[in-house]
Amino acid sequence: MVRTSPVLVTGAETSAATPDISQAGSGEAYSHKGLTYPFGRRAPETGELITVAEGVAWARLPVPGSLKHINIWLLEDEGGVAVVDTGLDIAPCREAWEALLAGPLTGRTISRVICTHFHPDHIGLAGWLTERFSAPLWMTGEEWLFARMLTADVRDAPPPEAFAYWRAAGWDDAHIEAEAGKGWGRFASVVSPVPVSFVRMRDGDTLPIGDREWRVVVGNGHCPEHACLVDEAGGLMIAGDQVLPKITSNVSLSLSEPQGDPLGDWLASIAKLKGLPAELLVLPSHGEPFTGLHARLDALDRGHRERLDALHAHLSEPRRAVDCFSILFGRKIDDNVIGLATGEALAHLRRLEVEGRAVREVRDGVHWYRAA
Repeated sequence: MVRTSPVLVTGAETSAATPDISQAGSGEAYSHKGLTYPFGRRAPETGELITVAEGVAWARLPVPGSLKHINIWLLEDEGGVAVVDTGLDIAPCREAWEALLAGPLTGRTISRVICTHFHPDHIGLAGWLTERFSAPLWMTGEEWLFARMLTADVRDAPPPEAFAYWRAAGWDDAHIEAEAGKGWGRFASVVSPVPVSFVRMRDGDTLPIGDREWRVVVGNGHCPEHACLVDEAGGLMIAGDQVLPKITSNVSLSLSEPQGDPLGDWLASIAKLKGLPAELLVLPSHGEPFTGLHARLDALDRGHRERLDALHAHLSEPRRAVDCFSILFGRKIDDNVIGLATGEALAHLRRLEVEGRAVREVRDGVHWYRAA
């Protein structure tokens, strides 16, 4: 599950003052589980850029918790550098940006800020950067709207729908009370004000950036309208969270759309992405650049379908979402991630329901699922 936690991690600041984004890195390539990592385990330090292709550089920003980082991508653009994703609006990320701007990006301007989706580690500093450089924000429409809505929805107590959602999943009073005590609107605490204007990206659009042309390929399930950028001629794919090499992006049934089918959307997106060339160099938001796109997509698809089958067998007796954690995750779920685990469990249960493999019964506000 892609997540963050309250623990902040920072890296040592390093920089090399140079006015372009072509600072080379090295690393011994290796292969694992059908994927090849051409840069090996080499990754940028704070304030450092690594060139992954002509006019395309890789930087890393710190993220709290087990993820530890988010990758951002800098693209040579007319009049400056286009940035893809931004990091959280927290002090370590701002400091990492300042190290980049005072080091390898000295004298450069940000021409545009492109966000793959609305999650805070991707959009957190978009407002800060667009204001600082008078640069436009580029996003898909649904992602921009979600970011605007969530930064505006700050209140002292959760809405009634949230209490019903937790109760339906089988949370006990202690967990509900603990979550309610955190207030509502934590999204806004790590996201700078989202610009009121943006440039909309749509599936199939072509974005000329520098000497490259990037096609927007939209995926769904992890979020409503996730934008990947694909340069087929150059053999590159900026994948965001839609394809990660070693972890699986969280796919949750959200409070916003309790009758949705995000796992169905995710599986359909995997099938859609299989239409892309298998040999693309994939630039993910977490982990290292890799080749082997189709192998990774097959593994992601297989993993979810195996979990669906295991969950279906587990529903030989009626179960709540919280009763399914051991089957889906194979480990104890602690309080820091119970929300994400609940959303993912509900997404799998909802997929079985949509497929006709499970039925749901509501008793005293609690949802019980059993195999059909």
